[in-house]
Amino acid sequence: MRALITRPRAEAAALAALLGERGIEAVVEPLIEIVENGAALPGLAAVQAMLCTSANGVRVLARSSAERGVPLFAVGDATARAARDAGFSRVESAGGDVDGLARLVRRRLRRGGGRLVHIAGSDVAGDLAALLGADGFAVERAVLYEARSATALSPAAAKLIAAGRIDLALFFSPRTAAVFARLADGAGVCAGLAATAAISISAAADAALGELPFRERIVAATPTQSALLACLEQPVGQPA
Repeated sequence: MRALITRPRAEAAALAALLGERGIEAVVEPLIEIVENGAALPGLAAVQAMLCTSANGVRVLARSSAERGVPLFAVGDATARAARDAGFSRVESAGGDVDGLARLVRRRLRRGGGRLVHIAGSDVAGDLAALLGADGFAVERAVLYEARSATALSPAAAKLIAAGRIDLALFFSPRTAAVFARLADGAGVCAGLAATAAISISAAADAALGELPFRERIVAATPTQSALLACLEQPVGQPA
């Protein structure tokens, strides 16, 4: 079985290893490239906590500062794991999405207890500052990187898709799914998706795939990598 991974390269490598443990061959096709913009990290004096909505943000933060003791609240388990791997000592995971992260902050932190710094890219999913600002938290967004979309599928990936040789395609964000839909259409390989099951981390990511003619479309039970991988344990329909 062969699976297309559309995540940025750092996440794709780790995911490919997990798929390999399941006997699934990974085709790594990063559709988003993470590019640091050189912006300075705000001073962390009197900061109550840092908020990270992606593992990419954690990695950029770790390269931008030697500080590891400020509490770090992560959107999900994969982001929390990246933070712990980078040496952050006080990490909590919201286990899902931006709304869940906002709920966790409300439960665990104090209004007026100090600034919250949201480590973000130039494009963000959900408005964390607005969600928490309405509850009296002071949130500063630190835009430290840009997520650049690919402009074309690689020739190797396009050939495999067109030939119907991709069994699974994994999508971890609405943006990546939308980029794939655009590039697959531009490459003229959509007919080959009749052999492919699309597995998306959320209903929003699935919706961004539009009308692509996948043989099957599956949405993870919760917006986490573990839930998406659990979909691989379920029987996946075969093409007629």
